[in-house]
Amino acid sequence: MTPSHALERAFSRIDVSPGHAWRQRLAAGDRLTLARGDAALVYLLGGELTGRASQRSACAVDAPSGAAAAIAGDRTLLAGDAVVSLGCHALTLTSQSGAEVTVVPLALTPTSDTRALPPVVFVSDFARAEPAAAGLAAHLGIPAPEVESPRGGDGTICKLMVTTVLLSALRAWAATAHEQTWPPRTDDPFLARVVSAVIDDPGREWSIDQLAALGAMSRSVFAARFRQVFGTSPASYVTEVRMRRAKDLLDAGTGVSETSRALGYASDEGFRRAFRRHVGVAPSAWRAGRRELAV
Repeated sequence: MTPSHALERAFSRIDVSPGHAWRQRLAAGDRLTLARGDAALVYLLGGELTGRASQRSACAVDAPSGAAAAIAGDRTLLAGDAVVSLGCHALTLTSQSGAEVTVVPLALTPTSDTRALPPVVFVSDFARAEPAAAGLAAHLGIPAPEVESPRGGDGTICKLMVTTVLLSALRAWAATAHEQTWPPRTDDPFLARVVSAVIDDPGREWSIDQLAALGAMSRSVFAARFRQVFGTSPASYVTEVRMRRAKDLLDAGTGVSETSRALGYASDEGFRRAFRRHVGVAPSAWRAGRRELAV
């Protein structure tokens, strides 16, 4: 299944039940903390927030431009921005100067398809990219003073509103995910052969000399050509392939030691260090967090 099909399938099968939404004013220095297991949608009505995920598995998206990047530190949010957390990790939002937010707790029905979604997404300029959805978000958590008791259909309508906002925020992220191709493509048959060989056998102890020989180039020419075409070094590419395969194996329930051996690491500790450095969390934490979404 292609990434775009996987995402479309995940979107079509999302079943979300919103909890009681509320508005909250944060004074300078106040924090809004979402504990592990607390999925939520947060919309920033005014002021500013700095977000810090407890694990570096978040993605930041600039909705109008479509630019995306993995979170390696704090992320500053302004009015009209949104955050979606699936509850895999704790999330802390702090305001340095004060803020007003709408918070919508989410109860998601996990399926195997939700593994295609990121644990946390920070969406910048959400209001400009998705004005209709942002308009809905701005009115969530406001009680209707003239209505003394719930009206028929309120729950259904609220669920549809929250689902619309949630999918719109995730769509901003998905637009960037669709643009990413893997494995990297090239019209150079020699480099294509190298790419395919590493994917077919990521556990092999690939050296720059072996890769250059596959590409029928000298070591220096190959390294320069590879970086020029793919924007990364051959060694970084090998690591990327291994980490992607590691995620797949861990998602499928493979143990950490077995995954380490399958990918050619001399020790489990070496694999753990490489995985944490590349992904931002320990292999066991990744496996546990993704398994919770698929239960």
